[in-house]
Amino acid sequence: MDSEQLREYGHRMVDFIADYYKTIESFPVLSQVQPGYLHNLLPDSAPDHPETVEQVLDDVKTKILPGVTHWQSPNFFAYYPSNSSVAGFLGEMLSAGLGIVGFSWVTSPAATELEMIVLDWLAKLLNLPEHFLCKGNGGGVIQGSASEAILVVMIAARDKVLGSAGKNSLGKLVVYSSDQTHSALQKACQIAGIHPENCRVLKADSSTNYALRPELLQEAVSRDLEAGLIPFFLCGNVGTTSSAAVDPLAALGKIAKSNEMWFHVDAAYAGSACICPEYRQYIDGVETADSFNMNAHKWLLTNLDCSLLWVKDQSVLTESFSTNPEYLKNKASQANLVVDYKDWQIALSRRFRSLKLWMVLRLYGAETLKNYIRNHIKLAKVFEQLVSQDPNFEVITPRIFSLVCFRMVPIDDDEKKCNDRNYELLEAVNSSGKLFIIHTALSGKIFLRFSIGAPLTEEKHVKEAWKVIREEASYLLRK
Repeated sequence: MDSEQLREYGHRMVDFIADYYKTIESFPVLSQVQPGYLHNLLPDSAPDHPETVEQVLDDVKTKILPGVTHWQSPNFFAYYPSNSSVAGFLGEMLSAGLGIVGFSWVTSPAATELEMIVLDWLAKLLNLPEHFLCKGNGGGVIQGSASEAILVVMIAARDKVLGSAGKNSLGKLVVYSSDQTHSALQKACQIAGIHPENCRVLKADSSTNYALRPELLQEAVSRDLEAGLIPFFLCGNVGTTSSAAVDPLAALGKIAKSNEMWFHVDAAYAGSACICPEYRQYIDGVETADSFNMNAHKWLLTNLDCSLLWVKDQSVLTESFSTNPEYLKNKASQANLVVDYKDWQIALSRRFRSLKLWMVLRLYGAETLKNYIRNHIKLAKVFEQLVSQDPNFEVITPRIFSLVCFRMVPIDDDEKKCNDRNYELLEAVNSSGKLFIIHTALSGKIFLRFSIGAPLTEEKHVKEAWKVIREEASYLLRK
Protein backbone atom coordinates (compact mmCIF):
# COMPACT_ATOMS: atom_id res chain seq x y z
CA MET A 1 0.00 0.00 0.00
CA ASP A 2 1.30 3.43 -0.97
CA SER A 3 1.05 5.58 2.18
CA GLU A 4 0.84 8.86 0.30
CA GLN A 5 -1.83 7.58 -2.06
CA LEU A 6 -3.77 6.36 0.98
CA ARG A 7 -3.47 9.80 2.54
CA GLU A 8 -4.68 11.53 -0.62
CA TYR A 9 -7.52 9.13 -1.43
CA GLY A 10 -8.48 8.78 2.22
CA HIS A 11 -8.96 12.52 2.62
CA ARG A 12 -11.14 12.61 -0.48
CA MET A 13 -13.26 9.71 0.72
CA VAL A 14 -13.76 11.25 4.16
CA ASP A 15 -14.77 14.53 2.49
CA PHE A 16 -17.20 12.64 0.25
CA ILE A 17 -18.81 10.84 3.20
CA ALA A 18 -18.96 14.04 5.28
CA ASP A 19 -20.68 15.84 2.39
CA TYR A 20 -23.09 12.91 2.06
CA TYR A 21 -24.20 13.34 5.65
CA LYS A 22 -24.59 17.10 5.16
CA THR A 23 -26.97 16.48 2.27
CA ILE A 24 -28.58 13.19 3.34
CA GLU A 25 -32.01 14.76 3.83
CA SER A 26 -32.12 15.81 0.18
CA PHE A 27 -32.40 12.18 -1.00
CA PRO A 28 -35.60 10.11 -1.12
CA VAL A 29 -35.28 7.90 1.95
CA LEU A 30 -36.46 4.80 0.08
CA SER A 31 -34.70 4.39 -3.26
CA GLN A 32 -37.12 5.06 -6.10
CA VAL A 33 -35.27 3.13 -8.85
CA GLN A 34 -36.67 0.14 -10.72
CA PRO A 35 -35.17 -3.39 -10.65
CA GLY A 36 -32.19 -3.69 -13.00
CA TYR A 37 -31.58 0.05 -13.20
CA LEU A 38 -27.83 -0.22 -12.62
CA HIS A 39 -27.23 -2.67 -15.47
CA ASN A 40 -28.14 0.09 -17.90
CA LEU A 41 -25.68 2.54 -16.34
CA LEU A 42 -22.50 0.51 -15.85
CA PRO A 43 -20.29 -1.30 -18.43
CA ASP A 44 -20.61 -5.04 -19.02
CA SER A 45 -17.01 -5.72 -17.99
CA ALA A 46 -14.31 -4.33 -15.70
CA PRO A 47 -11.95 -1.64 -17.05
CA ASP A 48 -8.62 -2.75 -18.50
CA HIS A 49 -6.75 0.24 -17.12
CA PRO A 50 -6.92 2.26 -13.89
CA GLU A 51 -9.47 5.02 -13.59
CA THR A 52 -9.19 8.06 -11.32
CA VAL A 53 -10.78 8.32 -7.91
CA GLU A 54 -12.68 11.35 -9.23
CA GLN A 55 -14.31 9.20 -11.92
CA VAL A 56 -15.28 6.58 -9.38
CA LEU A 57 -16.74 9.07 -6.90
CA ASP A 58 -18.64 10.81 -9.70
CA ASP A 59 -20.24 7.48 -10.57
CA VAL A 60 -21.07 6.88 -6.92
CA LYS A 61 -22.85 10.23 -6.84
CA THR A 62 -24.75 9.89 -10.12
CA LYS A 63 -25.30 6.14 -10.40
CA ILE A 64 -24.94 4.44 -7.01
CA LEU A 65 -26.62 6.90 -4.63
CA PRO A 66 -29.93 6.92 -6.57
CA GLY A 67 -30.12 3.19 -5.85
CA VAL A 68 -29.38 3.57 -2.14
CA THR A 69 -32.01 3.43 0.58
CA HIS A 70 -30.65 5.83 3.17
CA TRP A 71 -30.56 3.94 6.46
CA GLN A 72 -28.84 6.82 8.26
CA SER A 73 -31.42 9.38 7.13
CA PRO A 74 -33.22 11.11 10.02
CA ASN A 75 -36.43 10.13 8.19
CA PHE A 76 -35.68 6.40 8.18
CA PHE A 77 -38.25 4.73 10.44
CA ALA A 78 -38.32 1.21 8.93
CA TYR A 79 -37.23 -2.16 10.33
CA TYR A 80 -34.99 -1.45 13.32
CA PRO A 81 -32.10 1.05 13.24
CA SER A 82 -28.66 0.22 11.93
CA ASN A 83 -26.55 2.82 13.64
CA SER A 84 -23.50 4.54 12.24
CA SER A 85 -21.42 7.14 14.05
CA VAL A 86 -18.16 9.03 13.80
CA ALA A 87 -16.60 6.80 16.47
CA GLY A 88 -17.88 3.65 14.78
CA PHE A 89 -16.67 4.85 11.40
CA LEU A 90 -13.21 5.65 12.78
CA GLY A 91 -12.98 2.20 14.37
CA GLU A 92 -14.07 0.59 11.11
CA MET A 93 -11.47 2.61 9.21
CA LEU A 94 -8.71 1.63 11.63
CA SER A 95 -9.72 -2.03 11.46
CA ALA A 96 -9.67 -1.94 7.65
CA GLY A 97 -6.32 -0.13 7.68
CA LEU A 98 -4.68 -2.65 9.98
CA GLY A 99 -6.10 -5.45 7.87
CA ILE A 100 -5.57 -8.27 10.35
CA VAL A 101 -7.27 -11.68 10.33
CA GLY A 102 -7.57 -12.44 14.04
CA PHE A 103 -8.85 -16.00 14.16
CA SER A 104 -6.53 -17.03 17.00
CA TRP A 105 -4.72 -15.17 19.75
CA VAL A 106 -1.31 -15.52 18.13
CA THR A 107 -2.49 -13.92 14.86
CA SER A 108 -2.96 -10.62 16.74
CA PRO A 109 -3.09 -10.80 20.53
CA ALA A 110 -4.65 -7.34 20.85
CA ALA A 111 -7.63 -8.35 18.69
CA THR A 112 -8.55 -11.23 20.98
CA GLU A 113 -7.85 -9.50 24.27
CA LEU A 114 -9.60 -6.25 23.35
CA GLU A 115 -12.68 -8.24 22.34
CA MET A 116 -12.73 -9.97 25.71
CA ILE A 117 -12.34 -6.63 27.50
CA VAL A 118 -15.06 -4.71 25.64
CA LEU A 119 -17.51 -7.61 25.89
CA ASP A 120 -16.94 -7.56 29.64
CA TRP A 121 -17.47 -3.78 29.65
CA LEU A 122 -20.82 -4.21 27.92
CA ALA A 123 -21.79 -7.11 30.16
CA LYS A 124 -21.22 -4.89 33.19
CA LEU A 125 -23.23 -2.03 31.63
CA LEU A 126 -26.08 -4.51 31.12
CA ASN A 127 -25.58 -5.90 34.62
CA LEU A 128 -25.34 -9.42 33.22
CA PRO A 129 -24.59 -12.24 35.65
CA GLU A 130 -20.94 -12.91 36.37
CA HIS A 131 -20.97 -16.26 34.60
CA PHE A 132 -21.11 -14.35 31.29
CA LEU A 133 -17.78 -12.61 32.02
CA CYS A 134 -14.57 -13.94 30.51
CA LYS A 135 -12.89 -14.47 33.89
CA GLY A 136 -14.89 -17.65 34.48
CA ASN A 137 -16.16 -20.48 32.29
CA GLY A 138 -18.25 -18.19 30.12
CA GLY A 139 -17.47 -15.09 28.08
CA GLY A 140 -18.43 -12.92 25.14
CA VAL A 141 -17.70 -12.94 21.43
CA ILE A 142 -18.59 -10.66 18.52
CA GLN A 143 -20.58 -12.37 15.78
CA GLY A 144 -21.60 -10.84 12.47
CA SER A 145 -25.33 -10.94 13.19
CA ALA A 146 -27.98 -12.21 15.58
CA SER A 147 -28.69 -14.89 12.97
CA GLU A 148 -25.13 -16.19 13.32
CA ALA A 149 -25.40 -16.03 17.11
CA ILE A 150 -28.57 -18.17 17.15
CA LEU A 151 -27.03 -20.68 14.74
CA VAL A 152 -23.82 -20.98 16.76
CA VAL A 153 -25.54 -21.64 20.07
CA MET A 154 -28.09 -23.99 18.51
CA ILE A 155 -25.35 -26.14 17.00
CA ALA A 156 -23.51 -26.16 20.32
CA ALA A 157 -26.68 -27.12 22.19
CA ARG A 158 -27.47 -29.81 19.62
CA ASP A 159 -24.04 -31.40 19.90
CA LYS A 160 -24.19 -31.33 23.69
CA VAL A 161 -27.49 -33.22 23.72
CA LEU A 162 -26.43 -35.69 21.04
CA GLY A 163 -23.30 -36.39 23.07
CA SER A 164 -25.46 -37.89 25.80
CA ALA A 165 -28.55 -39.06 23.89
CA GLY A 166 -26.61 -40.54 20.98
CA LYS A 167 -25.99 -39.21 17.47
CA ASN A 168 -29.00 -41.09 16.10
CA SER A 169 -31.32 -38.97 18.27
CA LEU A 170 -31.24 -35.93 15.97
CA GLY A 171 -34.77 -36.63 14.74
CA LYS A 172 -36.07 -36.40 18.32
CA LEU A 173 -34.70 -32.93 19.12
CA VAL A 174 -37.34 -30.22 19.59
CA VAL A 175 -36.98 -26.40 19.42
CA TYR A 176 -39.44 -23.97 21.06
CA SER A 177 -40.23 -20.31 20.49
CA SER A 178 -43.16 -17.96 20.12
CA ASP A 179 -44.52 -17.13 16.68
CA GLN A 180 -43.03 -13.65 17.15
CA THR A 181 -39.44 -14.93 17.09
CA HIS A 182 -37.23 -13.74 14.25
CA SER A 183 -37.04 -15.97 11.17
CA ALA A 184 -33.34 -16.44 11.96
CA LEU A 185 -34.41 -19.21 14.33
CA GLN A 186 -36.14 -21.10 11.52
CA LYS A 187 -33.06 -20.76 9.34
CA ALA A 188 -30.83 -22.00 12.17
CA CYS A 189 -33.08 -25.05 12.56
CA GLN A 190 -32.80 -25.77 8.84
CA ILE A 191 -29.01 -25.54 8.89
CA ALA A 192 -28.65 -27.48 12.15
CA GLY A 193 -30.73 -30.35 10.79
CA ILE A 194 -33.68 -29.99 13.14
CA HIS A 195 -36.71 -31.63 11.55
CA PRO A 196 -39.37 -29.04 10.58
CA GLU A 197 -42.06 -31.02 12.39
CA ASN A 198 -40.02 -30.67 15.60
CA CYS A 199 -40.09 -26.86 15.61
CA ARG A 200 -42.73 -25.70 18.09
CA VAL A 201 -43.84 -22.21 17.11
CA LEU A 202 -46.17 -21.27 19.94
CA LYS A 203 -48.88 -18.70 19.37
CA ALA A 204 -48.65 -15.37 21.17
CA ASP A 205 -51.59 -13.00 21.27
CA SER A 206 -52.77 -9.61 22.49
CA SER A 207 -53.61 -10.94 25.98
CA THR A 208 -49.88 -10.88 26.80
CA ASN A 209 -48.93 -8.12 24.34
CA TYR A 210 -47.53 -10.91 22.13
CA ALA A 211 -45.15 -12.34 24.71
CA LEU A 212 -44.81 -16.11 25.04
CA ARG A 213 -46.99 -17.60 27.78
CA PRO A 214 -44.99 -19.93 30.06
CA GLU A 215 -47.94 -22.30 30.54
CA LEU A 216 -48.19 -22.74 26.76
CA LEU A 217 -44.51 -23.68 26.67
CA GLN A 218 -44.88 -26.11 29.57
CA GLU A 219 -47.82 -27.84 27.89
CA ALA A 220 -45.86 -28.26 24.63
CA VAL A 221 -42.80 -29.60 26.45
CA SER A 222 -44.91 -32.08 28.44
CA ARG A 223 -46.58 -33.40 25.30
CA ASP A 224 -43.23 -33.89 23.59
CA LEU A 225 -41.75 -35.69 26.57
CA GLU A 226 -44.73 -38.05 26.63
CA ALA A 227 -44.16 -38.69 22.92
CA GLY A 228 -40.56 -39.71 23.58
CA LEU A 229 -39.06 -36.56 22.04
CA ILE A 230 -36.18 -34.50 23.45
CA PRO A 231 -36.87 -30.80 24.22
CA PHE A 232 -33.44 -29.19 23.81
CA PHE A 233 -33.61 -25.52 22.76
CA LEU A 234 -35.75 -22.53 23.75
CA CYS A 235 -35.45 -19.03 22.28
CA GLY A 236 -36.82 -16.14 24.31
CA ASN A 237 -37.18 -12.59 23.01
CA VAL A 238 -36.54 -9.12 24.35
CA GLY A 239 -37.93 -6.84 21.65
CA THR A 240 -39.56 -8.91 18.90
CA THR A 241 -39.35 -7.75 15.30
CA SER A 242 -43.04 -7.07 14.78
CA SER A 243 -43.91 -5.23 17.96
CA ALA A 244 -40.92 -5.20 20.39
CA ALA A 245 -42.67 -7.68 22.69
CA VAL A 246 -40.75 -8.97 25.72
CA ASP A 247 -40.99 -12.58 26.85
CA PRO A 248 -41.03 -13.41 30.61
CA LEU A 249 -37.44 -14.62 30.83
CA ALA A 250 -37.44 -15.80 34.43
CA ALA A 251 -40.49 -18.03 34.01
CA LEU A 252 -39.28 -19.41 30.68
CA GLY A 253 -35.80 -20.00 32.08
CA LYS A 254 -37.23 -22.01 34.95
CA ILE A 255 -39.01 -24.33 32.52
CA ALA A 256 -35.88 -24.63 30.38
CA LYS A 257 -33.72 -25.50 33.37
CA SER A 258 -36.11 -28.13 34.74
CA ASN A 259 -36.13 -29.83 31.33
CA GLU A 260 -32.40 -29.41 30.65
CA MET A 261 -32.98 -27.24 27.58
CA TRP A 262 -30.58 -24.62 26.27
CA PHE A 263 -32.15 -21.19 26.85
CA HIS A 264 -31.09 -18.49 24.39
CA VAL A 265 -32.22 -14.87 24.77
CA ASP A 266 -32.45 -12.80 21.59
CA ALA A 267 -32.33 -9.11 22.49
CA ALA A 268 -30.90 -7.98 19.16
CA TYR A 269 -32.80 -4.67 19.12
CA ALA A 270 -33.90 -3.90 22.66
CA GLY A 271 -30.80 -5.15 24.45
CA SER A 272 -29.14 -1.77 23.89
CA ALA A 273 -31.86 -0.02 25.89
CA CYS A 274 -31.08 -2.24 28.87
CA ILE A 275 -27.86 -0.35 29.59
CA CYS A 276 -30.26 2.25 31.05
CA PRO A 277 -31.14 1.26 34.64
CA GLU A 278 -34.83 2.05 34.07
CA TYR A 279 -35.02 -0.49 31.23
CA ARG A 280 -32.81 -3.19 32.76
CA GLN A 281 -35.97 -4.84 34.13
CA TYR A 282 -36.77 -6.15 30.66
CA ILE A 283 -33.90 -8.64 30.87
CA ASP A 284 -34.66 -9.72 34.42
CA GLY A 285 -34.31 -13.48 34.37
CA VAL A 286 -31.31 -13.42 32.03
CA GLU A 287 -29.40 -15.19 34.79
CA THR A 288 -31.33 -18.33 33.81
CA ALA A 289 -30.11 -18.15 30.21
CA ASP A 290 -27.31 -20.17 28.64
CA SER A 291 -26.67 -17.45 26.05
CA PHE A 292 -27.62 -13.82 25.48
CA ASN A 293 -27.32 -11.76 22.30
CA MET A 294 -27.71 -8.10 21.36
CA ASN A 295 -26.69 -6.12 18.29
CA ALA A 296 -24.50 -3.11 19.07
CA HIS A 297 -24.84 -2.26 15.38
CA LYS A 298 -28.56 -1.68 15.76
CA TRP A 299 -28.97 0.95 18.43
CA LEU A 300 -25.59 1.55 20.08
CA LEU A 301 -23.81 3.76 17.53
CA THR A 302 -21.53 0.94 16.36
CA ASN A 303 -21.33 0.38 12.62
CA LEU A 304 -22.48 -2.92 11.11
CA ASP A 305 -21.45 -5.62 11.84
CA CYS A 306 -21.14 -6.03 15.61
CA SER A 307 -23.44 -8.60 17.21
CA LEU A 308 -22.55 -9.41 20.81
CA LEU A 309 -23.02 -12.94 22.12
CA TRP A 310 -22.39 -14.08 25.69
CA VAL A 311 -22.39 -17.72 26.76
CA LYS A 312 -22.51 -19.27 30.21
CA ASP A 313 -20.10 -22.06 29.29
CA GLN A 314 -17.60 -21.44 26.52
CA SER A 315 -16.53 -25.09 26.44
CA VAL A 316 -19.85 -26.04 24.84
CA LEU A 317 -18.99 -23.78 21.89
CA THR A 318 -15.39 -24.89 21.57
CA GLU A 319 -16.33 -28.56 21.64
CA SER A 320 -18.56 -27.98 18.61
CA PHE A 321 -16.42 -25.55 16.63
CA SER A 322 -12.81 -26.26 17.55
CA THR A 323 -10.44 -27.42 14.82
CA ASN A 324 -6.72 -27.88 15.25
CA PRO A 325 -4.89 -28.51 11.96
CA GLU A 326 -1.13 -28.56 12.08
CA TYR A 327 -0.76 -25.20 10.32
CA LEU A 328 -2.76 -23.43 13.07
CA LYS A 329 -0.91 -24.94 16.04
CA ASN A 330 1.10 -22.62 18.30
CA LYS A 331 2.50 -22.68 21.83
CA ALA A 332 -0.08 -20.37 23.44
CA SER A 333 -3.03 -22.32 22.04
CA GLN A 334 -1.53 -25.73 22.76
CA ALA A 335 -0.94 -24.72 26.38
CA ASN A 336 -4.55 -23.51 26.76
CA LEU A 337 -3.30 -20.10 27.85
CA VAL A 338 -5.48 -18.08 25.45
CA VAL A 339 -8.88 -17.79 23.80
CA ASP A 340 -8.99 -18.59 20.09
CA TYR A 341 -12.18 -17.04 18.75
CA LYS A 342 -12.12 -19.22 15.64
CA ASP A 343 -13.56 -21.88 17.96
CA TRP A 344 -16.53 -19.68 18.92
CA GLN A 345 -17.95 -19.14 15.43
CA ILE A 346 -18.79 -20.72 12.05
CA ALA A 347 -15.97 -19.21 9.98
CA LEU A 348 -12.23 -19.31 10.56
CA SER A 349 -11.41 -15.73 9.54
CA ARG A 350 -12.58 -12.77 11.58
CA ARG A 351 -12.11 -9.01 11.49
CA PHE A 352 -10.90 -6.75 14.29
CA ARG A 353 -14.47 -5.69 15.11
CA SER A 354 -13.84 -4.89 18.77
CA LEU A 355 -11.92 -1.75 17.73
CA LYS A 356 -15.06 0.10 16.70
CA LEU A 357 -16.99 -0.92 19.81
CA TRP A 358 -14.04 0.13 21.97
CA MET A 359 -13.88 3.51 20.22
CA VAL A 360 -17.64 4.02 20.59
CA LEU A 361 -17.46 3.30 24.32
CA ARG A 362 -14.44 5.54 24.81
CA LEU A 363 -15.33 8.49 22.56
CA TYR A 364 -18.95 8.70 23.77
CA GLY A 365 -18.94 7.13 27.22
CA ALA A 366 -21.70 5.17 28.91
CA GLU A 367 -23.76 8.18 30.01
CA THR A 368 -23.88 9.64 26.51
CA LEU A 369 -24.98 6.28 25.12
CA LYS A 370 -27.72 5.97 27.74
CA ASN A 371 -29.02 9.44 26.94
CA TYR A 372 -28.89 8.65 23.22
CA ILE A 373 -31.22 5.68 23.81
CA ARG A 374 -33.46 7.71 26.12
CA ASN A 375 -33.85 10.44 23.53
CA HIS A 376 -35.13 8.01 20.90
CA ILE A 377 -37.61 6.57 23.39
CA LYS A 378 -38.74 10.11 24.22
CA LEU A 379 -39.30 10.78 20.50
CA ALA A 380 -41.29 7.55 20.22
CA LYS A 381 -43.52 8.78 23.05
CA VAL A 382 -44.09 11.99 21.08
CA PHE A 383 -45.15 10.01 18.00
CA GLU A 384 -47.32 7.66 20.08
CA GLN A 385 -49.15 10.66 21.53
CA LEU A 386 -49.74 12.15 18.07
CA VAL A 387 -51.26 8.87 16.87
CA SER A 388 -53.42 8.51 19.97
CA GLN A 389 -54.88 11.98 19.53
CA ASP A 390 -56.09 11.32 15.98
CA PRO A 391 -59.47 9.53 15.76
CA ASN A 392 -58.54 8.04 12.39
CA PHE A 393 -55.64 6.07 13.91
CA GLU A 394 -54.98 3.70 16.76
CA VAL A 395 -51.91 2.32 18.53
CA ILE A 396 -51.92 -1.48 18.16
CA THR A 397 -49.66 -2.61 21.00
CA PRO A 398 -48.33 -0.77 24.06
CA ARG A 399 -45.05 0.97 23.27
CA ILE A 400 -42.09 -0.16 25.38
CA PHE A 401 -38.97 1.10 23.61
CA SER A 402 -38.75 3.28 20.48
CA LEU A 403 -41.12 1.35 18.21
CA VAL A 404 -44.71 2.52 17.72
CA CYS A 405 -47.15 0.12 16.07
CA PHE A 406 -50.20 1.85 14.64
CA ARG A 407 -52.80 1.76 11.88
CA MET A 408 -55.76 3.56 10.39
CA VAL A 409 -58.85 2.36 12.23
CA PRO A 410 -61.43 0.17 10.50
CA ILE A 411 -64.63 1.71 9.17
CA ASP A 412 -67.84 -0.21 9.94
CA ASP A 413 -65.74 -2.97 11.54
CA ASP A 414 -64.54 -4.10 8.11
CA GLU A 415 -61.09 -5.54 8.88
CA LYS A 416 -60.35 -6.55 5.28
CA LYS A 417 -60.93 -3.04 3.96
CA CYS A 418 -58.93 -1.70 6.89
CA ASN A 419 -55.98 -3.93 6.00
CA ASP A 420 -56.18 -2.86 2.36
CA ARG A 421 -56.31 0.80 3.35
CA ASN A 422 -53.23 0.46 5.54
CA TYR A 423 -51.36 -1.22 2.68
CA GLU A 424 -52.34 1.75 0.50
CA LEU A 425 -51.17 4.20 3.14
CA LEU A 426 -47.83 2.41 3.41
CA GLU A 427 -47.32 2.56 -0.36
CA ALA A 428 -48.29 6.24 -0.55
CA VAL A 429 -46.01 7.28 2.32
CA ASN A 430 -42.98 5.40 1.01
CA SER A 431 -43.53 6.55 -2.59
CA SER A 432 -43.33 10.14 -1.40
CA GLY A 433 -39.65 9.63 -0.60
CA LYS A 434 -40.09 11.78 2.51
CA LEU A 435 -39.83 8.87 4.95
CA PHE A 436 -39.60 5.09 5.01
CA ILE A 437 -41.67 2.75 7.18
CA ILE A 438 -42.67 -0.90 6.89
CA HIS A 439 -45.69 -2.99 7.87
CA THR A 440 -46.29 -6.25 9.69
CA ALA A 441 -49.26 -8.30 10.91
CA LEU A 442 -50.55 -9.42 14.29
CA SER A 443 -53.77 -11.36 14.86
CA GLY A 444 -54.74 -10.82 11.23
CA LYS A 445 -54.37 -7.05 11.47
CA ILE A 446 -52.06 -5.23 9.08
CA PHE A 447 -50.39 -2.30 10.77
CA LEU A 448 -47.48 0.08 10.30
CA ARG A 449 -44.26 0.19 12.30
CA PHE A 450 -42.64 3.52 13.18
CA SER A 451 -39.18 2.68 14.49
CA ILE A 452 -37.07 5.57 15.79
CA GLY A 453 -33.32 5.04 16.08
CA ALA A 454 -31.41 6.87 13.35
CA PRO A 455 -28.60 8.96 14.86
CA LEU A 456 -29.70 12.18 13.13
CA THR A 457 -33.42 11.97 13.96
CA GLU A 458 -34.84 14.90 15.92
CA GLU A 459 -38.34 15.80 17.09
CA LYS A 460 -38.90 17.91 13.97
CA HIS A 461 -38.41 14.83 11.78
CA VAL A 462 -40.92 12.83 13.81
CA LYS A 463 -43.54 15.58 13.58
CA GLU A 464 -42.94 16.10 9.85
CA ALA A 465 -43.28 12.34 9.28
CA TRP A 466 -46.60 12.35 11.11
CA LYS A 467 -47.75 15.26 8.97
CA VAL A 468 -46.98 13.28 5.80
CA ILE A 469 -48.76 10.19 7.16
CA ARG A 470 -51.86 12.21 8.09
CA GLU A 471 -51.96 13.94 4.70
CA GLU A 472 -51.77 10.65 2.81
CA ALA A 473 -54.40 9.13 5.12
CA SER A 474 -56.74 12.08 4.57
CA TYR A 475 -56.46 11.60 0.82
CA LEU A 476 -57.31 7.89 1.15
CA LEU A 477 -60.35 8.65 3.33
CA ARG A 478 -61.66 11.11 0.73
CA LYS A 479 -61.41 8.55 -2.10
